Amino acid sequence: MHGIQQHPPEGHRDRPQGPRPTVVIGLLGPKLDSGDGPERWHRWRPTVSICQQDDLIIDRFELLYSPQYRRLADATCHDLAAVSPETEVRLHPVTFSDPWDFEEVYDALYDFTRGYDFDPEAEDYLVHITTGSHVAQICTFLLTESRRLPGRLLQSAPPGRQDRLGRWRIIDLDLSRYDRIAQRHEVEQQEARSFLKAGIETRSADFNHMIEQIERVAVASKAPMLLTGPTGAGKTQLARRIYALKKSRNQIEGEYVEVNCATLRGDTAPSTLFGHVRGAFTGAQEARAGLLKTAHGGVLFLDEIGELGLDEQAMLLRAMESGEYLPVGADRPSHSQFQLIAGTHRDLRADVIEGRFREDLLARINLWTFKLPGLKDRLEDLAPNLDYELDRFTRESGSRVRFNAEARDRFLRFGGGPQGIWRANFRDLNAAVIRMATLCHGGRITELEVGEEIERLRAAWAGPSQGDQAGEAALRALLGDGLEELDRFDRVQLADVVSVCRSSSSLSEAGRALFAQSRARRKQVNDADRLRKYLARFNLTWAQIAEG
Repeated sequence: MHGIQQHPPEGHRDRPQGPRPTVVIGLLGPKLDSGDGPERWHRWRPTVSICQQDDLIIDRFELLYSPQYRRLADATCHDLAAVSPETEVRLHPVTFSDPWDFEEVYDALYDFTRGYDFDPEAEDYLVHITTGSHVAQICTFLLTESRRLPGRLLQSAPPGRQDRLGRWRIIDLDLSRYDRIAQRHEVEQQEARSFLKAGIETRSADFNHMIEQIERVAVASKAPMLLTGPTGAGKTQLARRIYALKKSRNQIEGEYVEVNCATLRGDTAPSTLFGHVRGAFTGAQEARAGLLKTAHGGVLFLDEIGELGLDEQAMLLRAMESGEYLPVGADRPSHSQFQLIAGTHRDLRADVIEGRFREDLLARINLWTFKLPGLKDRLEDLAPNLDYELDRFTRESGSRVRFNAEARDRFLRFGGGPQGIWRANFRDLNAAVIRMATLCHGGRITELEVGEEIERLRAAWAGPSQGDQAGEAALRALLGDGLEELDRFDRVQLADVVSVCRSSSSLSEAGRALFAQSRARRKQVNDADRLRKYLARFNLTWAQIAEG
């Protein structure tokens, strides 16, 4: 430590009486602060010059230096004593061999902050960022922004024509003082979230919260994302918008590649995804790059990933973990770096149990999972989505179409009531709007078109759904011929209970889901026992359902 008390040639400066002493923390710059020869007084040396400013009195200067520049550090201390004897100078060696190694420089400066006894209540700290390499300046900025260095930035610049000693400025990084900066950031977030929702002013609090999380993940991570939810819930459209958002932020450079895995069948599946070399199989007259190679540097959206074969799942997992994969017939691996977005309407955990989906692949893609609700589960968003679909029809057809007020109210009452099943979710809504808009006269949908459309939807929803058929099959596998002895009331209810049990990890979890409303009104709650007794009515146990 150096406390130098020499007097400068121009005389001692009187110190103004301030509430707290001013302490500058700065890194020695071997090039800018060079002090060899008498000509040094004719050059701008930021460390020395900052102590010569008449309107900036520095009580103490904490000078950080790399040990190989100790001689320069001593010379700088001597010159500081000459120009500002009232300033105490303390030297602190910080060790890093490569000033352009970000991690090494950051660690050295971070170690200094951990070992220094800061007292922000008693001292005012200024962090000088002009000296040192660009890497050192960035690291100093980050440490100041994170309050590891609890001070304000002191920025100095070379002299102009009028100022012999250079210019300086204090920058406070307390962003709470800059409301407009924070507001711009908030506006950007709101715009991104609106974009992900296609500009629809959705009202569902749960859905809006999910979109906020997706926006944060999309702009901050390149990890896989899994979009689940029923068919028609909007997984494909959301995946496309996630890509467009990342592209607009310059986070990716490659293409958006989309494939529905349900269309990949037989021997063509690995070739489509991973490509093949010439002559790999009969008919392979030319080499094929494959979709993974096309998605290099971009986003690969695998819709209905649960339909992918086990062999392709293994190859995909290797590509995600190492960036390497073998095209069909190839001896050398190909390379591709891409972000995966997967979509499915299936319960992949149940598929793992049944051996249809790889557990290690599910663990890899399950980092960010978002479940998109069906339209039936967010009926408060029916009205804004109805307006969106009508606007989309206008854009695509070039014909402007609107509802009569009475017709719109009738459609919303039907769609938002117990008769609104919305089995295909937003696909049903899109089809309904197209039919009404096409059949109406004079660009105005009346109660006539709405009434006809309601009858069409009722007829379409009258038959058993795919989910109903799957539930019936599951019950038949469990009960056999005993299924025929059940009333329809019991069959429908039991099928739903079995479905919930198979998507739950335990009897208690299934009970909480099934009795979520009534359990809040009960003084004593034992959901597992209540569910066990219900299943026993049909001679079923949790073990039977879980194994099935």
